[in-house]
Amino acid sequence: MALNQSTLFAYGAMALGFIGAMGSFVSGSPISFIGAIIAGFGGLCAMLFYKYGYIFVPLITGQTKISTNFESAYEIPPSQDAILKKGGSGIYYASMFLGIRIFESATEKNMEQNMAYNEFFERAISNMKFVTKISYLLYVENISEKRKIIETKRAEAQLRLARERDKPEADTLKLDRYERDVAKWDVELNKLIKGIKPMGALAYAMTTATGITKESALAAARSQVQELKAVLTNALNVEIGILTADEMLKTFEWEKMIPSLAQELEDMVI
Repeated sequence: MALNQSTLFAYGAMALGFIGAMGSFVSGSPISFIGAIIAGFGGLCAMLFYKYGYIFVPLITGQTKISTNFESAYEIPPSQDAILKKGGSGIYYASMFLGIRIFESATEKNMEQNMAYNEFFERAISNMKFVTKISYLLYVENISEKRKIIETKRAEAQLRLARERDKPEADTLKLDRYERDVAKWDVELNKLIKGIKPMGALAYAMTTATGITKESALAAARSQVQELKAVLTNALNVEIGILTADEMLKTFEWEKMIPSLAQELEDMVI
């Protein structure tokens, strides 16, 4: 098994410590004897930190209030549609993100519709040949603001329906669609009146590809993201778009830290 650089440094520190200790003992002087003890202790500490550093390091940093900062190893190409990273073996990784707009909740479907929905989604995903990550950020929406939005949309739907009905030759298809819109907003408004808290969701998908060069990794990632977009659009019946620039960076940050407040998340529209 090949040793990585950290392992080699650890073994080197141990070896130097014990060699110094042996050399000091051989010389025989009192100062050398003290040096031997220090060198041996240093070699022992190197061995302990190598084997059990995950225990000792948090204890030391916690007591001394030491925090850790690290340089970013990521790069964004001029197209600003992916995030690149060079791996230790020289292979490049390219990650791309998709924003998912969900317009229909599972609570609006009956049991049979939800079962069919889940089955179709599983079948679609099972045909994919690469790893995919789908993330949901969930929060309880502001009820007062949500009610205002629903009442406005309900009033607009009712106005469209009334105008179509007033026409001498009303379009049957439009009437049917407008009636469904009014009914949908009536259901949403009744949920709020009954005290059911509305749930909001922001969703996104992530896929990563590799290549021996930046260009090959980007090309592979773009191919994967187009396939993923087609699969999720059909399987989830949602609207999907590739995230770029600030929206992509915002989503990348969510891989490490998410907003703490619902209002903050509501302001971040993917």
